[in-house]
Amino acid sequence: MEQRIVDFIAGLRAAGVRISVAESADALRAVEHIGIADKSLFRSALQATLIKEPQDGATFRELFPQFFGGAAKPMRQPGGGNMSEEEQQMLQQMLQQMLAAMTPQQLAQLFQAMMQGQRPGDQQIRDMVDQTAAPNMSNPMYQDWMARRAMRQMQFNKLEQALQELLEKLREAGMSEAALQEIEQAARANQQALAEQIAQQIGQRMREQARQEGLPQPRAEELLDRPFEYLSPEEAQHMRALVAQLAARLRSRLALRQRRGKRGSIDAKGTIRANLQFGGVPIVVRHRRRHLKPRLVIICDRSVSTERFMSFMLLLIYSLQDQISRTRSFAFIDRIYDISTYFAEARPDTAIEQVMRNVRPTRSYSTDLGASLGEFVRDHCDCVDRRTTVIVMGDARNNENDPGLKAFDFIKRRARRVIWFNPEPPFMWGRFDPGSLSSDMLKYMPMCNAVHYVSTMRQLADAVDRLLTQD
Repeated sequence: MEQRIVDFIAGLRAAGVRISVAESADALRAVEHIGIADKSLFRSALQATLIKEPQDGATFRELFPQFFGGAAKPMRQPGGGNMSEEEQQMLQQMLQQMLAAMTPQQLAQLFQAMMQGQRPGDQQIRDMVDQTAAPNMSNPMYQDWMARRAMRQMQFNKLEQALQELLEKLREAGMSEAALQEIEQAARANQQALAEQIAQQIGQRMREQARQEGLPQPRAEELLDRPFEYLSPEEAQHMRALVAQLAARLRSRLALRQRRGKRGSIDAKGTIRANLQFGGVPIVVRHRRRHLKPRLVIICDRSVSTERFMSFMLLLIYSLQDQISRTRSFAFIDRIYDISTYFAEARPDTAIEQVMRNVRPTRSYSTDLGASLGEFVRDHCDCVDRRTTVIVMGDARNNENDPGLKAFDFIKRRARRVIWFNPEPPFMWGRFDPGSLSSDMLKYMPMCNAVHYVSTMRQLADAVDRLLTQD
């Protein structure tokens, strides 16, 4: 059971739920204390120790029955015990005759379980699955499809035909309509219970296959150093899993630094005031409290050339929200879009998909950062103050439009810092490019506190690490 809980935690993490090592240990200790006899209490203990955010509850409820089995529906005895002895003998006789002629063997076993109200063992169901339609996929997204495929190859739909044939024979033999109705109701309930049991076993087999396949670890380091623009769709999907791992490492490092720097420097004036009652002897030492968690405003270039970099940047930042005081996000093309609401209402990966779908260029060469900065100053400058770090993410190519330096300087004077993340190599800054015309990066650079070249995931993680650890 301990290994099953560890696998369950790994499944939650893979689905995007943030769980620390300490919380995993809490879950194991809680289960050790309460046991597993009471499934409801067992489930509550895991949920209380592993789930912190309301939006993660749905993921927990979806995965829990896949790892520990749902509440198994009890199988019903056809007839409900209200049939006469003669009717029971009639039912068993007709059933045995049909089972003797029924093929394939798996269908006969399922029909017998359905009509006798006896649940097959999990191993028996697993053997049926392996003989007909062992799952060849490990992605949990396809579990329902694989379950339907397995039941189709097991000819599960023929159970209904066999049931109607049995009822007709019993009716011809003189069984009452009341008894026939009770048999039919119980059989249908048992059929549904069998379908759920098959689906659970399919899910278990898929999880075992996923564990055997594992994550292609040798490629991880290579992908961290590969430029975003050269990632294939499959590698980009794999990179999203690596982002979660990088965020976990950064979070642990940042939390340690937060603890070390929490007290700040000694507050001399506060210490003197606090010790006047002791004749000025510094018995009680006061410290200035340091505001280590930054406030961020992110302004992202949504052009086609930077969309992949933008998605990974936002995914990493929003995976570190517990280390950030507040985040406001904006995307620009030829105007500014406030995209913070997407992240307030959905998980980061889902929110990014919505942003990419709803904020799109309407034509070629439409990027206009200058106009977007002017609109930002006019409508959103209240979200920038002396505690705010503004991150501009883009290649600074404005298609020969006004770069909006006055608006950028206004943002610089209001903000604590302005940091620029540029995915283009430095030798391209300020140079003409036939694909996107001239670059205005060298015009913006003097007004920035720092400029980082970030074309790979490793460079992005290092830049974010430096950003979040600066005073």
